[in-house]
Amino acid sequence: MRQILVTTDFSSRSERAVRRAGLLARQFGAKLILAHVVDDDQPEHRIVAAEGEATAELERMTRSVSELQGRAFNVTVVRGDAFDGIVGLAEKSATGLIVMGAHRKQLLKDVFIGTTVERVIRMRAAPVLVVNAEPSGPYLNNTLAAVDLSECSRHALQTAKALGLLAGARVTIFHVFDPMAKGMLAIAGLSADIIKRYVAEAALEASQELTQFLQTVDLGGIDYTTRVRPEEGPPARVILEAAADPVPDLVVIGTHGRSGIAKIFLGSVAQELLNGLDTDVLVVPPPARD
Repeated sequence: MRQILVTTDFSSRSERAVRRAGLLARQFGAKLILAHVVDDDQPEHRIVAAEGEATAELERMTRSVSELQGRAFNVTVVRGDAFDGIVGLAEKSATGLIVMGAHRKQLLKDVFIGTTVERVIRMRAAPVLVVNAEPSGPYLNNTLAAVDLSECSRHALQTAKALGLLAGARVTIFHVFDPMAKGMLAIAGLSADIIKRYVAEAALEASQELTQFLQTVDLGGIDYTTRVRPEEGPPARVILEAAADPVPDLVVIGTHGRSGIAKIFLGSVAQELLNGLDTDVLVVPPPARD
């Protein structure tokens, strides 16, 4: 990655994101854009005052945050809605990665509008790294990549590799499969042993499908293992359970980019994982449309 955009609202959540962005810039020799968006829905004199305060605070961060020392970066303050400002900066700068702090949940606002993080992800301006954990070094221990064998999952894996975020890590590629006939077998009154054998056969088939899928992804040089689990409950819950033991440094997911009514009422695995994970999450939007 050549350029990283990290946004801050000066909260402790955002400071973790700034620190992680600094570590990544150091690791990959990338340039940093350190940005803050000032709300422009207020009188002009307040906007000007807020811009001055934000610029001073950003300059302070460049001197006080150790992970930023010795890095080449631009400090910028823009006006607008936080979502529009971030997306506009990402598109204007052709950034390769957006780094953001975990959002503060706001219940109804989150349901009907979506958090700034989720809205930025849906705009597909760039992959988004959501920082939840205290940064302590590169992602070199455990990385969990959740895939559903779709083109979006393929793109997410390839993007994570291209960004360098899989190099040197122990990567587990995790697939949740649906043993479709299990419920029907139980209803039919078949024995637990027969149902168990069926699920084992379905798991073997899912493992073979995962292997075939990974043959279409260029993962050369990446140290990875595979893992499949039956869909016993919502897929997001199964992934959250997998991320609880062992706890990964990073979770990689692709999103299908649902929006509008479908997102409000159906939700998405990506959205549920963003709400449920306490580790860092790389969310890769679908490939850009032609």
